[in-house]
Amino acid sequence: MPAIEIRRDTPGLLRLFTAVTAAVAVVLLTVLTLLMISVRDQVRVIGREAAPHAATAADLYFALSDLDAQVTRILLAGDSDQLASSRIDALGVYRARGYQADQDLQKSNADSAITLRLTDGLAVYRQRIGQALAAPSGADRLGYWTQATNLLHQRLLPDAQELREQSQQRLDDAYARKSATETTGTAVAVLLGGALVALLILLQVWLARRFRRLWNPALLAATALSLLLAIAATVVLQLQSRQLADGRDTGLGPYLALSELRALGYDAAADTGRYLVSANLSYYRDDFTAKSGCLTGEPTCRIPSTDRAGREVTAASPVTSAASARDGLTRLAGPAATGRWAAYQAVHQRILTLADAGRTDEAVRLLTGIRRGDAAFDFAYFDASIAEVTETRRQDFDRALRAAEITLTGWSFIPAILLALVLALLPLAVRPRLTEYR
Repeated sequence: MPAIEIRRDTPGLLRLFTAVTAAVAVVLLTVLTLLMISVRDQVRVIGREAAPHAATAADLYFALSDLDAQVTRILLAGDSDQLASSRIDALGVYRARGYQADQDLQKSNADSAITLRLTDGLAVYRQRIGQALAAPSGADRLGYWTQATNLLHQRLLPDAQELREQSQQRLDDAYARKSATETTGTAVAVLLGGALVALLILLQVWLARRFRRLWNPALLAATALSLLLAIAATVVLQLQSRQLADGRDTGLGPYLALSELRALGYDAAADTGRYLVSANLSYYRDDFTAKSGCLTGEPTCRIPSTDRAGREVTAASPVTSAASARDGLTRLAGPAATGRWAAYQAVHQRILTLADAGRTDEAVRLLTGIRRGDAAFDFAYFDASIAEVTETRRQDFDRALRAAEITLTGWSFIPAILLALVLALLPLAVRPRLTEYR
């Protein structure tokens, strides 16, 4: 049986060359389109799922921290007519933070064990706070309040921090998957796109030599389209990657870190009130000092704290991107926020000095008052500065996300259009030469 030989005459070689070129174009079309669709979907996952979940978890931690801070204000205001406005304000904020925490839990994965634990724990916390506010005697009120605040710090905040860490890990994983897809897409655009361009150029040169014709307009157009696609796809992949990475590093990462610092600030401020409610328990003085060190960015800072038994109740959590809450207020929010926190620290120290001297009523008025120089005023002034920067960082990420989405617009079908034109131009380029052999 004679061996089958590939035709080496000009028509056979031309058909083979054209078929190989078309096959590479089809492979490039299929793979690049799928990769572009995958990148688009991964950007959507980051922007519409992973990042919002991370923000929700950070917001939950903040809401829980402020929830307990408002309780101390309510207890300290008591039934005093002078502090009635402070009590009303604290009750309003307490309800608002409770609603905020409920909403955040609903937005979280409702079926996860940690969310269920938080929902159950928050119900118990509210029950203890209700009992504390309704208790007829100071001893009973202190007992219920102690149970509530211990529950918050030993169970609710650690669970909320775990939820925050899980959401940030999912965000990191989403970025990593997108980065891998981008790398693959860039390699496909460069290698297969380059191979297609090289084949088209070789076909142009071969036809020019074999048929003594210098230019083939259809092949020139196909080559230009293929080169345009390879370069544009590479640029688009790199551009949206840089846009979303910048959004993470200058927007989302600092936003999450600032949310953590803001929650820490509320928890530290609550220690001022806890010191008074607990009749000058030194633990809260030390806890405030440790948390304040984290806010000012001391190198030895450990954002977690311990309960009065010395047990660690939270663990330092990594923050997506280079931004970390351990960087402190100056780097993340600017010197103005640091200065405002220093003002609150000074008021805090005055309150503790009054309490230690037995002048508790004066300390309570200084803590709950809303005039300039009072603790509540200075803390609100500090919180406004950090809240403004936090919102700016969120907006920075939103802008970067929109820019990345705009950059990818149309790229689920642009490769198909360009390569369909290339596939249509190939027969136009070679048919006149094949007809010469009929």
